[in-house]
Amino acid sequence: MISATLMAQIEQKLPPSCREEAAILSSAMSDAVSDLGIPTGVSNRHVHLSQPDIEALFGEGYQLTPIKALKQPGQFAAKECVTIVGPKGSIQRVRVLGPARAETQLEVSKADCYTLGIKAPVRESGDLTGSADALLVGTAGYCHLDSKVICAQRHIHMSPQDAARFQVENGQRVKVRAGGGCGVVFEQVVVRVSPAYALEFHIDTDEANAAGLRSGEDVYLAR
Repeated sequence: MISATLMAQIEQKLPPSCREEAAILSSAMSDAVSDLGIPTGVSNRHVHLSQPDIEALFGEGYQLTPIKALKQPGQFAAKECVTIVGPKGSIQRVRVLGPARAETQLEVSKADCYTLGIKAPVRESGDLTGSADALLVGTAGYCHLDSKVICAQRHIHMSPQDAARFQVENGQRVKVRAGGGCGVVFEQVVVRVSPAYALEFHIDTDEANAAGLRSGEDVYLAR
């Protein structure tokens, strides 16, 4: 399938007499894409832990206990929960997601930041340099999170096949139209493409509540 970027490049190279026809074709392609639904996944606050931090929180040699498979292949919600402690307050029973990662990453909402008294930046997953700090408390101990707390940038997980259908590329920023009760358009939505991903639009609870969206509801790319 021809991507929108490639179509634009083709249009520039066409003689003037052909450009109008190409523009009509490009518009038809965009209309078709805007009708393809993307299921929503609403993310509540959660933490991804490294194995050393798992052991610091729950005990030496501890392994996470899966209780629910997530839509992204191989990912799961664990039985284990932690307490987040910030300068101003704390939040209990924060879910741990597995499996263990190379680096711990805590994802919270802006509302959570006010509760905790921290200033977590909006970042893509893994972009932790200069992010916020917090303390995690588990059943067997605690660990300090230094520059490991973010508010996750809204994004769409796609397989390469999905990216071809939607005519987008990895790292591209798109607009997403939500048909919830408030009917909003989300801008600066990052497309993340990998063979390991399943199609899903990820936003946090603040964003979902503002749009009247629930997990499983479809959203659409906006022109």
